[in-house]
Amino acid sequence: MPGRLQYKSALITGAGSGIGLESSLLFAQEGANVLLVDINLAAAERGVTLIRDRFPEVRALAFRADVGLEADVKAAVDLAVKEFGRLDIMFNNAGIMHPNDDNALNTEERIWDLTMTINVKGVWWGCKYAILAMRQNPVDEIKGLRSGGSIINTASFVAIMGAATPQLAYTASKGAVLAMTRELAMVHAREGIRVNSICPGPLKTPLLMDFLNTPEKRERRLVHLPMGRFGEAVEVAKGALFLGSDDSSYVTGTDFKVDGGLTSCYVTPVGEPALSPPASLI
Repeated sequence: MPGRLQYKSALITGAGSGIGLESSLLFAQEGANVLLVDINLAAAERGVTLIRDRFPEVRALAFRADVGLEADVKAAVDLAVKEFGRLDIMFNNAGIMHPNDDNALNTEERIWDLTMTINVKGVWWGCKYAILAMRQNPVDEIKGLRSGGSIINTASFVAIMGAATPQLAYTASKGAVLAMTRELAMVHAREGIRVNSICPGPLKTPLLMDFLNTPEKRERRLVHLPMGRFGEAVEVAKGALFLGSDDSSYVTGTDFKVDGGLTSCYVTPVGEPALSPPASLI
Protein backbone atom coordinates (compact mmCIF):
# COMPACT_ATOMS: atom_id res chain seq x y z
CA MET A 1 0.00 0.00 0.00
CA PRO A 2 1.53 3.38 -1.00
CA GLY A 3 2.54 5.65 1.86
CA ARG A 4 0.99 9.02 2.50
CA LEU A 5 4.07 10.78 1.09
CA GLN A 6 4.77 8.42 -1.81
CA TYR A 7 6.67 10.13 -4.66
CA LYS A 8 7.21 13.28 -2.58
CA SER A 9 10.47 14.83 -1.42
CA ALA A 10 11.05 16.63 1.86
CA LEU A 11 13.68 18.83 3.44
CA ILE A 12 13.77 18.91 7.24
CA THR A 13 15.99 21.26 9.23
CA GLY A 14 17.13 20.39 12.71
CA ALA A 15 16.87 16.79 11.54
CA GLY A 16 19.63 15.39 13.73
CA SER A 17 17.53 15.00 16.86
CA GLY A 18 14.14 15.49 18.48
CA ILE A 19 11.20 16.47 16.31
CA GLY A 20 13.38 16.73 13.21
CA LEU A 21 14.77 13.23 13.50
CA GLU A 22 11.41 11.64 14.31
CA SER A 23 9.83 13.49 11.37
CA SER A 24 12.59 12.34 9.03
CA LEU A 25 11.99 8.72 10.01
CA LEU A 26 8.23 9.04 9.75
CA PHE A 27 8.32 10.84 6.38
CA ALA A 28 10.62 8.16 5.00
CA GLN A 29 8.36 5.44 6.38
CA GLU A 30 5.51 7.05 4.43
CA GLY A 31 7.49 6.98 1.17
CA ALA A 32 9.20 10.38 0.95
CA ASN A 33 12.77 11.02 -0.10
CA VAL A 34 14.29 13.10 2.69
CA LEU A 35 17.15 15.58 2.98
CA LEU A 36 18.17 15.73 6.64
CA VAL A 37 19.69 19.13 7.38
CA ASP A 38 21.42 19.96 10.64
CA ILE A 39 24.31 22.04 11.88
CA ASN A 40 25.61 18.77 13.36
CA LEU A 41 26.41 16.74 10.26
CA ALA A 42 27.23 13.59 12.22
CA ALA A 43 23.78 13.62 13.81
CA ALA A 44 22.10 14.04 10.42
CA GLU A 45 24.19 11.21 9.01
CA ARG A 46 23.09 8.94 11.84
CA GLY A 47 19.50 9.70 10.85
CA VAL A 48 20.30 8.82 7.24
CA THR A 49 21.74 5.48 8.37
CA LEU A 50 18.57 4.71 10.30
CA ILE A 51 16.42 5.50 7.26
CA ARG A 52 18.53 3.45 4.88
CA ASP A 53 18.45 0.48 7.25
CA ARG A 54 14.69 0.64 7.82
CA PHE A 55 13.37 1.99 4.53
CA PRO A 56 15.80 1.11 1.72
CA GLU A 57 13.21 1.92 -0.94
CA VAL A 58 13.52 5.69 -0.33
CA ARG A 59 16.47 8.03 -0.67
CA ALA A 60 17.91 9.89 2.31
CA LEU A 61 20.78 12.37 2.33
CA ALA A 62 22.48 14.44 5.03
CA PHE A 63 23.60 18.04 4.66
CA ARG A 64 25.28 20.39 7.08
CA ALA A 65 23.76 23.86 7.25
CA ASP A 66 23.52 26.69 9.72
CA VAL A 67 20.01 28.12 9.23
CA GLY A 68 21.33 31.40 10.60
CA LEU A 69 23.15 31.83 7.28
CA GLU A 70 21.05 32.53 4.20
CA ALA A 71 23.58 30.94 1.85
CA ASP A 72 23.40 27.67 3.80
CA VAL A 73 19.61 27.55 3.61
CA LYS A 74 19.64 28.23 -0.14
CA ALA A 75 22.27 25.55 -0.66
CA ALA A 76 20.16 23.01 1.22
CA VAL A 77 17.08 23.71 -0.89
CA ASP A 78 19.12 23.66 -4.10
CA LEU A 79 20.55 20.28 -3.13
CA ALA A 80 17.12 18.81 -2.44
CA VAL A 81 15.87 19.92 -5.85
CA LYS A 82 19.01 18.68 -7.58
CA GLU A 83 18.95 15.26 -5.93
CA PHE A 84 15.22 14.60 -5.82
CA GLY A 85 14.03 16.60 -8.82
CA ARG A 86 11.57 18.68 -6.82
CA LEU A 87 10.68 19.89 -3.33
CA ASP A 88 7.23 19.04 -1.97
CA ILE A 89 7.66 19.55 1.77
CA MET A 90 9.80 22.08 3.61
CA PHE A 91 9.84 21.58 7.37
CA ASN A 92 11.54 24.60 8.96
CA ASN A 93 12.09 22.93 12.29
CA ALA A 94 15.56 24.04 13.41
CA GLY A 95 15.64 26.44 16.31
CA ILE A 96 17.32 27.28 19.59
CA MET A 97 16.21 27.90 23.16
CA HIS A 98 19.28 29.45 24.73
CA PRO A 99 19.90 28.58 28.39
CA ASN A 100 20.68 32.26 29.11
CA ASP A 101 17.37 33.43 27.65
CA ASP A 102 15.46 35.09 30.49
CA ASN A 103 13.12 38.00 31.13
CA ALA A 104 13.26 41.52 29.69
CA LEU A 105 15.62 42.69 32.43
CA ASN A 106 18.15 39.88 32.24
CA THR A 107 18.28 38.72 28.62
CA GLU A 108 21.42 39.98 26.91
CA GLU A 109 21.19 41.56 23.48
CA ARG A 110 23.51 38.94 21.99
CA ILE A 111 21.13 36.18 23.15
CA TRP A 112 18.18 38.07 21.68
CA ASP A 113 19.95 38.61 18.34
CA LEU A 114 21.16 35.01 18.08
CA THR A 115 17.69 33.65 18.82
CA MET A 116 16.05 35.93 16.27
CA THR A 117 18.61 35.08 13.61
CA ILE A 118 18.08 31.34 13.90
CA ASN A 119 14.41 31.13 14.87
CA VAL A 120 13.04 33.92 12.67
CA LYS A 121 15.47 34.66 9.85
CA GLY A 122 16.17 30.95 9.45
CA VAL A 123 12.46 30.26 8.96
CA TRP A 124 12.10 33.24 6.61
CA TRP A 125 14.94 32.02 4.43
CA GLY A 126 13.60 28.48 4.49
CA CYS A 127 10.21 29.72 3.32
CA LYS A 128 11.75 32.00 0.70
CA TYR A 129 13.79 29.34 -1.05
CA ALA A 130 11.15 26.65 -0.63
CA ILE A 131 8.59 28.88 -2.34
CA LEU A 132 10.96 29.52 -5.23
CA ALA A 133 11.54 25.78 -5.58
CA MET A 134 7.87 24.83 -5.27
CA ARG A 135 6.95 27.28 -8.00
CA GLN A 136 8.94 25.06 -10.34
CA ASN A 137 7.01 21.89 -9.49
CA PRO A 138 5.06 20.49 -12.47
CA VAL A 139 1.39 21.11 -13.11
CA ASP A 140 -1.07 18.46 -11.88
CA GLU A 141 -2.60 17.23 -15.15
CA ILE A 142 -5.85 16.20 -13.49
CA LYS A 143 -6.47 19.39 -11.50
CA GLY A 144 -4.82 21.69 -14.01
CA LEU A 145 -2.99 23.39 -11.15
CA ARG A 146 0.65 23.56 -10.17
CA SER A 147 1.25 20.98 -7.47
CA GLY A 148 2.88 23.55 -5.20
CA GLY A 149 3.88 22.12 -1.87
CA SER A 150 3.62 22.28 1.91
CA ILE A 151 5.74 24.43 4.19
CA ILE A 152 5.66 23.64 7.90
CA ASN A 153 7.18 26.02 10.45
CA THR A 154 7.87 24.99 14.02
CA ALA A 155 6.46 27.58 16.42
CA SER A 156 5.49 26.85 20.03
CA PHE A 157 2.68 27.02 22.53
CA VAL A 158 4.53 29.93 24.18
CA ALA A 159 3.71 32.11 21.18
CA ILE A 160 0.04 31.72 22.06
CA MET A 161 -0.03 31.93 25.86
CA GLY A 162 3.41 32.86 27.16
CA ALA A 163 5.80 30.77 29.23
CA ALA A 164 5.78 30.25 32.99
CA THR A 165 9.57 30.08 32.92
CA PRO A 166 10.93 33.34 31.40
CA GLN A 167 12.42 32.92 27.92
CA LEU A 168 11.58 36.21 26.28
CA ALA A 169 13.66 35.96 23.10
CA TYR A 170 12.38 32.46 22.35
CA THR A 171 8.76 33.42 22.99
CA ALA A 172 9.02 36.52 20.83
CA SER A 173 10.72 34.59 18.03
CA LYS A 174 7.98 31.98 17.95
CA GLY A 175 5.33 34.70 17.87
CA ALA A 176 7.08 36.06 14.79
CA VAL A 177 6.96 32.58 13.21
CA LEU A 178 3.18 32.45 13.70
CA ALA A 179 2.67 35.87 12.13
CA MET A 180 5.01 35.11 9.23
CA THR A 181 3.26 31.81 8.58
CA ARG A 182 -0.18 33.42 8.36
CA GLU A 183 0.94 36.07 5.91
CA LEU A 184 2.83 33.68 3.65
CA ALA A 185 -0.15 31.35 3.63
CA MET A 186 -2.39 34.14 2.35
CA VAL A 187 0.09 35.42 -0.22
CA HIS A 188 0.82 32.03 -1.79
CA ALA A 189 -2.48 30.16 -1.39
CA ARG A 190 -3.43 30.57 -5.06
CA GLU A 191 -0.10 29.02 -6.05
CA GLY A 192 -0.97 25.75 -4.33
CA ILE A 193 1.66 26.41 -1.67
CA ARG A 194 0.32 25.76 1.80
CA VAL A 195 2.07 27.27 4.82
CA ASN A 196 1.25 26.14 8.35
CA SER A 197 2.90 26.30 11.72
CA ILE A 198 2.99 23.51 14.24
CA CYS A 199 2.94 24.47 17.92
CA PRO A 200 4.38 21.80 20.20
CA GLY A 201 3.73 21.81 23.90
CA PRO A 202 6.55 20.97 26.32
CA LEU A 203 8.38 17.93 24.96
CA LYS A 204 10.85 15.49 26.41
CA THR A 205 13.58 16.53 23.98
CA PRO A 206 17.19 17.59 24.64
CA LEU A 207 16.33 21.18 23.65
CA LEU A 208 13.75 21.63 26.40
CA MET A 209 15.32 19.35 29.01
CA ASP A 210 18.59 21.30 28.74
CA PHE A 211 16.59 24.47 29.42
CA LEU A 212 14.47 22.98 32.22
CA ASN A 213 17.61 21.84 33.96
CA THR A 214 16.30 21.68 37.51
CA PRO A 215 13.45 19.69 39.10
CA GLU A 216 11.81 22.98 40.06
CA LYS A 217 11.74 24.24 36.48
CA ARG A 218 10.35 20.94 35.21
CA GLU A 219 7.63 20.82 37.85
CA ARG A 220 6.63 24.40 37.07
CA ARG A 221 5.92 23.32 33.48
CA LEU A 222 4.23 20.06 34.39
CA VAL A 223 1.77 21.64 36.78
CA HIS A 224 0.13 23.44 33.83
CA LEU A 225 -0.22 20.36 31.63
CA PRO A 226 -3.65 18.72 31.59
CA MET A 227 -2.09 15.37 30.66
CA GLY A 228 0.48 15.66 33.42
CA ARG A 229 3.43 14.66 31.24
CA PHE A 230 5.83 16.03 28.67
CA GLY A 231 5.05 15.13 25.07
CA GLU A 232 7.17 12.92 22.85
CA ALA A 233 8.87 14.20 19.70
CA VAL A 234 7.21 11.50 17.60
CA GLU A 235 3.79 12.86 18.59
CA VAL A 236 4.68 16.19 17.00
CA ALA A 237 6.15 14.39 13.98
CA LYS A 238 2.77 12.79 13.38
CA GLY A 239 1.23 16.26 13.28
CA ALA A 240 3.87 17.35 10.77
CA LEU A 241 3.09 14.28 8.67
CA PHE A 242 -0.55 15.37 8.47
CA LEU A 243 0.42 18.91 7.43
CA GLY A 244 2.89 17.62 4.86
CA SER A 245 0.53 15.10 3.31
CA ASP A 246 -2.44 15.57 1.01
CA ASP A 247 -4.69 14.75 3.98
CA SER A 248 -4.38 18.45 4.85
CA SER A 249 -4.95 19.72 1.30
CA TYR A 250 -7.48 22.34 2.49
CA VAL A 251 -5.41 23.49 5.47
CA THR A 252 -3.26 26.61 5.29
CA GLY A 253 -2.42 29.49 7.61
CA THR A 254 -3.08 27.46 10.75
CA ASP A 255 -1.26 27.15 14.05
CA PHE A 256 -1.62 23.42 14.58
CA LYS A 257 -1.32 22.71 18.31
CA VAL A 258 0.21 19.46 19.56
CA ASP A 259 0.36 20.41 23.22
CA GLY A 260 -1.53 17.93 25.37
CA GLY A 261 -4.35 20.47 25.82
CA LEU A 262 -2.10 23.10 27.37
CA THR A 263 -3.32 26.11 25.38
CA SER A 264 -6.96 25.20 26.05
CA CYS A 265 -6.46 24.90 29.79
CA TYR A 266 -7.54 27.42 32.39
CA VAL A 267 -6.88 25.45 35.57
CA THR A 268 -5.24 22.04 35.66
CA PRO A 269 -6.67 19.60 38.24
CA VAL A 270 -4.25 19.08 41.10
CA GLY A 271 -3.57 15.62 42.45
CA GLU A 272 -4.68 13.71 39.36
CA PRO A 273 -2.29 10.96 38.27
CA ALA A 274 -0.10 11.77 35.28
CA LEU A 275 -0.80 9.94 32.06
CA SER A 276 1.80 7.74 30.49
CA PRO A 277 2.62 7.95 26.76
CA PRO A 278 0.85 5.35 24.60
CA ALA A 279 2.75 2.09 24.49
CA SER A 280 3.46 2.63 20.78
CA LEU A 281 5.53 5.72 21.65
CA ILE A 282 7.70 4.13 24.33
